[in-house]
Amino acid sequence: MAAKKSKPKKNVSPDVLIIADSDHNADMLYATGMFAPDPFIYLRRKGREYLCMSDLEFDRAKKEAPHCEILSLSKIQSALQRQGVKHPGWGEVAAWMLKKYRIKSIQVPEAFPLQMARRIGEYSPETVLNPSEVFPERLIKTPREIRYLQEALRMTEIGLQVAVRTLKQSKINQRKILTFQGKPLSSEKLRAVIHTAICQEGGLASNTIVAGGNQACDPHNRGSGILMAHQAIILDIFPRSESTGFFGDMTRTVVRGKASDGVKKQYAAVQEAQQHAINITKDGVSGLGVHEAVEGVFRKHDFPTKRINGQMSGFYHGTGHGLGLEIHEWPRMGKTSTDTLKSGNVMTVEPGLYYYGVGGVRLEDVIVVRSGKARVLTSFEKVLEI
Repeated sequence: MAAKKSKPKKNVSPDVLIIADSDHNADMLYATGMFAPDPFIYLRRKGREYLCMSDLEFDRAKKEAPHCEILSLSKIQSALQRQGVKHPGWGEVAAWMLKKYRIKSIQVPEAFPLQMARRIGEYSPETVLNPSEVFPERLIKTPREIRYLQEALRMTEIGLQVAVRTLKQSKINQRKILTFQGKPLSSEKLRAVIHTAICQEGGLASNTIVAGGNQACDPHNRGSGILMAHQAIILDIFPRSESTGFFGDMTRTVVRGKASDGVKKQYAAVQEAQQHAINITKDGVSGLGVHEAVEGVFRKHDFPTKRINGQMSGFYHGTGHGLGLEIHEWPRMGKTSTDTLKSGNVMTVEPGLYYYGVGGVRLEDVIVVRSGKARVLTSFEKVLEI
């Protein structure tokens, strides 16, 4: 069952128009609560909600989006053809709806399709489209949405469990290569093991990071090739629940074998910085303030952020981001953040340190911001050497 939306407050919710599929567009999924792979139209007018659906999806929409009035795409297209529109598409149909409901000004997502906007402007020139954040309430998670996030995080932890178990069961050969079941263990193989375990739990994982050695010093490097013993390996897993659309997101750094003194020092500093960030995150705190506090911990431990031999090194990404129907949502905790955190925000906390020739270390957990101490939603153990 897809994520259920909260009903809009009367006399508060602005008029909204979205043209998109809900498999990939989080706003559309939030608005409708149903998954659909092809585009359709969502319209909110004075608190009433409408969907325009193809014949293929019409009956399903009635069942899965009972809060919406369902309009027939084919019937509207037939009406437009009688008016002389030869090939009415989604833009023309949307313009027809805007005219029918006498809408002169409406909010659309900032990523509203340009071609659709042009069509609407051609057939309904009196209507103004206002690009904006159409569902700001998405930033404050309801108790139900937090449960959905916990389910996605459970899948994430299962992925981490199978990854750590596989690494523990791996052997170290004379060349310090990790082998599993008699074959070299690669990032690709371990990623496939993780994805299979998550799939069996009803999740969909993609672009999982399994990066060792210097690859781990590039925070978004997925990792490739043979994994080596005694090197830090970053495991960053962020699956999506196929039933609700919500994401999980967790990172652990492990070493199969013995970690170097340099990696141990990085790990201790990252763990301290992360815990400090969690401790100070609460309602009313600025995202920039949390990030600067993390930077302060790293400065205390003499971990500079700068280019070393041409490579960016140290801590050079944000401390955290919102999590929900998208893997990266607002608010943010980072160097350029202007956000003030509020109760109900669900945030990742993921500081890291990266030095070529030593290794990369990142730890990531998920919290709910509250008026007092943040609630931590993740509990997977933090163990460096395995």
